[in-house]
Amino acid sequence: MTDKTILKALRGEAQDVPPIWMMRQAGRYLPEYRATRAQAGDFLSLCYNPELAAEVTLQPIRRYGFDAAILFADILLLPQALGADLWFVTGEGPRLSTITSQADFDALKPASDVHEVLSPIYETVSILSRELPQETTLIGFAGAPWTVATYMVAGRGTPDQGPAHALKDENRALFAGLIDLLTEGTIEYLSRQIEAGAEVVKLFDSWAGSLKGQDFDDFALQPARRIIAELKARHPGIPVIAFPREAGDRYVGFAKATGADCVALDNSVSAQWAAKHVQVDGCVQGNLASSHMVTGGQALIDETREIVQAFQGGPHIFNLGHGITPDADPENVQLMIDTVRNSGRG
Repeated sequence: MTDKTILKALRGEAQDVPPIWMMRQAGRYLPEYRATRAQAGDFLSLCYNPELAAEVTLQPIRRYGFDAAILFADILLLPQALGADLWFVTGEGPRLSTITSQADFDALKPASDVHEVLSPIYETVSILSRELPQETTLIGFAGAPWTVATYMVAGRGTPDQGPAHALKDENRALFAGLIDLLTEGTIEYLSRQIEAGAEVVKLFDSWAGSLKGQDFDDFALQPARRIIAELKARHPGIPVIAFPREAGDRYVGFAKATGADCVALDNSVSAQWAAKHVQVDGCVQGNLASSHMVTGGQALIDETREIVQAFQGGPHIFNLGHGITPDADPENVQLMIDTVRNSGRG
């Protein structure tokens, strides 16, 4: 039985000081990341270069000593592995060939064919499992099917996920087929990450909050349940963190409904509310506003302490409610860590 703090939390143990990592902790706010990315040439080249992707994953561990490292990759590598065209426009973000018709969907590859394209990612995981400090947990990840589908339908990120909602409403069978393919592909992708050395995997459903009612059940909850059940069947004991961002009241019961070992929370819900309604079912992760990493100061300290205090009665992994932004000050990250680590119940 490992004594890694993240794994203890995922087993349901409350700890005096919560373990801590940070979404997008390897990224543009760090000068060493920007230097490595320049060396790689562009973002996708960095993702597919195992040595450099491992290097940027290790950078925040060296600098800050986080309790976990999360694989450096991108949620849109899976659609690329399924046959979609993917490129990044500087200053604007990702672009994809679109899936808007049955013919577009039929041109995609089966889920079992993703490994050839994704093999460099598994190599990155292997390098990290060898090179990370012994006490640091290695987290693998994928985008959840709904969130990935929103990019595949629109060909880019959209503020309201409008194109995906439109396709879902106009041709539910086609949309459900895309979700099924992504669910199967995600199982394959995460399973190989686990085989390569990932100790935990996380499902990022960044746009879950735009799904309501039955749509939330069909396209956020059920795919997560399928993915988690299959991963646990293939890899007994593997912990899974689910992040249905901005799910609001649908955070309640999400862990039980999906089999997730931990529910990650955005900062649109209060830690006090989540302790009462979500943490009762097990581990929670979160949920400091990432804006504090830009502004710092006493507000960062106070909010950090408040979150630690709210969740100290049960299993908790301290994290942000969203990924750290490129304009964050690295010194504010250190301030957050110091505040968490000095927050023991004494």
